[in-house]
Amino acid sequence: MTVPAQPKLYHIAHVDRLPSIVADQCLWCDREIQRRNPPGTTIGMNSIKQRRLALPVSCHPGLFVGDCVPFYFCPRSVMLYLIYKGNHPELSYRGGQEPIIHLEADLHAVVAWADANGHRWAFTPTNAGAWYSEHYSNLDQLDKIDWNAVHAIDWRHCKDHKQAEFLLEQSLPWHLVERIGVLSHATYNAAVNAVRLVGAHKPPVEMRPEWYY
Repeated sequence: MTVPAQPKLYHIAHVDRLPSIVADQCLWCDREIQRRNPPGTTIGMNSIKQRRLALPVSCHPGLFVGDCVPFYFCPRSVMLYLIYKGNHPELSYRGGQEPIIHLEADLHAVVAWADANGHRWAFTPTNAGAWYSEHYSNLDQLDKIDWNAVHAIDWRHCKDHKQAEFLLEQSLPWHLVERIGVLSHATYNAAVNAVRLVGAHKPPVEMRPEWYY
């Protein structure tokens, strides 16, 4: 599969974290989230989050993976599957996928904003939380990503490449979130109510069952 013309980025979060995201008008990196301790449910694995704080982004000296907001290049990620199954020993969250939202942004729009505002960025063709991950900061190298694996429905034989990531230093401004995908009517209502709270930018909230397991 060739590089998509308009790649999209996806960040997953618990819907109860959305009000603080909207109030702050941005998504924060893990290091900043630990410092701020915003209200809402943490859905990631703490051991992995801690490791990412010390993993360098090789193409940007002094920058660590945990200093960046992480995105996948697809919905229905491997991490969402672990949340759906709810049986991983390192996953403390056990609330299932129903309250999880997908925040979608456009890769080229994010890169343009980052370049204009002095935020470093990178992407990895595999899981950025692995020590062996390679880091790139040139869009001409997007062919390093296995796009067939990224978009695979059955990813048992390409799990690592399914988890390719985009990393954005420190924060993503709220206005770059283009839409919000949800699974259930309850989560839809909660997301719509959160988006209404603050600011002029109100990305559409859509039922997207195909983004879930």
